[in-house]
Amino acid sequence: MRIPKELEKLMFFGIFLCLDAFLYVFTLLPLRVFLAMFRFITLPCYGLRDRRLLQPAQVCDMLKGVILVICYFMMHYVDYSMMYHLIRGQSVIKLYIIYNMLEVADRLISSFGQDILDALYWTATEPKERKRAHIGVIPHFFMAVFYVFLHAILIMVQATTLNVAFNSHNKSLLTIMMSNNFVEIKGSVFKKFEKNNLFQMSNSDIKERFTNYVLLLIVCLRNMEQFSWNPDHFWVLFPDVCMVVASEIAVDIVKHAFITKFNDITADVYSEYRASLAFDLVSSRQKNAYTDYSDSVSRRMGFIPLPLAVLLIRVVTSSIKVQGVLAYVCVVLFYCGLISLKVLNSIVLLGKSCQYVKEAKMEEKLFNPVVTATPGKPAGKQQGTFKSSQGISTDENGSTSVTNQPVHQKENMPSLLVTSNSDQFLTTPDGEEKDISQDSSELKHRSAKKDLLEIDRFTICGNRID
Repeated sequence: MRIPKELEKLMFFGIFLCLDAFLYVFTLLPLRVFLAMFRFITLPCYGLRDRRLLQPAQVCDMLKGVILVICYFMMHYVDYSMMYHLIRGQSVIKLYIIYNMLEVADRLISSFGQDILDALYWTATEPKERKRAHIGVIPHFFMAVFYVFLHAILIMVQATTLNVAFNSHNKSLLTIMMSNNFVEIKGSVFKKFEKNNLFQMSNSDIKERFTNYVLLLIVCLRNMEQFSWNPDHFWVLFPDVCMVVASEIAVDIVKHAFITKFNDITADVYSEYRASLAFDLVSSRQKNAYTDYSDSVSRRMGFIPLPLAVLLIRVVTSSIKVQGVLAYVCVVLFYCGLISLKVLNSIVLLGKSCQYVKEAKMEEKLFNPVVTATPGKPAGKQQGTFKSSQGISTDENGSTSVTNQPVHQKENMPSLLVTSNSDQFLTTPDGEEKDISQDSSELKHRSAKKDLLEIDRFTICGNRID
């Protein structure tokens, strides 16, 4: 019975993290691109004192801005009305299958797209003296543009299918699509889950719920435009919107409740997940960060705001006509309101994140970061080899214990050598071999479980740029 409360706390915190990363594209990114362009134009006035024309963070901002503008103009060649009537002419069962395929494709393309963007940011900011083992910046840039454009079209088809379900007379398609959420329970409840797997599922649910909210916003904008912004029509859509949101919440609660019951996981694990997300937010607030902290949050949850932002800008600009001086003043005021919302949301999130990190006693890890995986080695092997955040001590009886005291990097150098079990037996009395074997097996069992902070923590831009 505690699961709904703890789960919704995690969802609430995670949705505001996604909202903060999403608002960044509309508010701070244009300002950062403008500052980067100003630095590039005024560079001859300062002279080439630095080795780089632009800082790595400015290069990433410029790339994001250029991708956003190019994909926005490419979306003008996609006719939303023709797509709507094409989808509306299909049968109910065919639309149901299309919607399921779109959900699967969205997850797969998101995973692939994050790697494309990471590769682009790395190749664009790579130090000049390093040997390049990749295809170059320009091919990666075109791949990133193609990915964002393709993902935006995919989300547009998904929003159009949902719009057709809203406008159907008998609401049968909408009912079938909402019942599709309960099929998700069948595919996940009866599987064995560890804490780390449940953490990844929770992040996926947060991203899915936030994306559905944006899709509902797009559907409402398109419908209100068709009815000349009549407020009475909004109250016609409101029950269907509530049904979609309620079904998502109910399915998530039932799914997580039975997963935790069948796998003997307590409800306190959601506070650990929330503290881990808060740790990502706090640890990425550094002066020498190469990309915005929203990138690390997006990578953790699998949420990529660029395609969704392209689609929302396309829908808003086609639905709302700006004419006259007063309209432009309203646009400027609306932009200032978005910036205020972004700043206020960031302040509240940072304060809450610091509170969650203190409650979880994870402050030490901020100054002693966990060793992350390299591209050539899986995270599991490195965890068994590198013990930078764990000190291993041996007591008088010869038993091995693990302590979480921070160790300096110089003191860790000898511990990089892997000690075999045979060495322990050679230096241990014969009467205590059984105890040592049991303790070593327990140590292996404990080290096999990954820390939550090591899941999906590999950030190319943050970890590999000098």
